[in-house]
Amino acid sequence: MIKIQELYDLDHTLAKDYLNQFEYPWQALKGIKDFILQIGPSLSDEYEQIKENVWVHKSATVFESAYLGAPCIIGANTEVRHGAFIRGSALIGDNCVVGNSVELKNVILFDCVQTPHYNYVGDSILGYKSHMGAGSITSNVKSDKTLVVVHDGEMNYETGLKKFGAMLGDYVEVGCNSVLNPGTVIGVHSNVYPVSCVRGVVPDHSIVKSGGNIVKKI
Repeated sequence: MIKIQELYDLDHTLAKDYLNQFEYPWQALKGIKDFILQIGPSLSDEYEQIKENVWVHKSATVFESAYLGAPCIIGANTEVRHGAFIRGSALIGDNCVVGNSVELKNVILFDCVQTPHYNYVGDSILGYKSHMGAGSITSNVKSDKTLVVVHDGEMNYETGLKKFGAMLGDYVEVGCNSVLNPGTVIGVHSNVYPVSCVRGVVPDHSIVKSGGNIVKKI
C-alpha cells in the first residue's frame, strides 16, 4: 500500500495530472517547485497573484504575520494562521489549515488537510483529510545524511533522495508530538498514537501504538 493510487484520491488536489505520472509518491518530490511554477499562471481569476509566483485564492484567509515564500499556491477557503512560515514549493489545497508557527517546505497538501499547531512538514505529501496533531513533525534528513530508503517489511525501496519526510495517505491521523522519520509512509485511514516515533511503512487501516507496535483496526 505505498503506490500513489493506493494512498491518495487524486480528485482532491490540483496536482492530479502531475501525480498520475508516477508510481510511488516520493518520485514526485523533485518536481513540485517546477509544477507550481507551471500551473500558477494558468489558474482561474479566482486566484490572485499577491507577489511573484505566489497565488492565493480570493476566499482564503492569510494572517498578516504569515510568510508565503515562492512558489506556492493557497487554495479556496484555506486558512494560513499567525506566524506560519511557508518556505516555498508548497501546493496547499482547498479547506486546509496551516496553523500557528507551522513550517512547510516542498510539500503537497491535498484538500482538507490540517497542520494546525507547531508542525514542521518538509519534502512530504499529505493526503485528503489527513491531520497532524500539535507538535508532530516530519523529519526529512537522516542523521548520517545518507539517501533515504523506504522499508516495507522485507522490501526496501531505494529512493535516491537525501531529503524525504513522510507520505500520509488519505484520512491519516497523527497524534501530538509524534516524529515521522525520513521515508515514512502511512496508509489510508491509519492512526498514530501521540508521542510516537514512526518509521517505515504503516499499512492502511492500522494503529501505531506505543513502542512502535502496529495493529490492525477492528
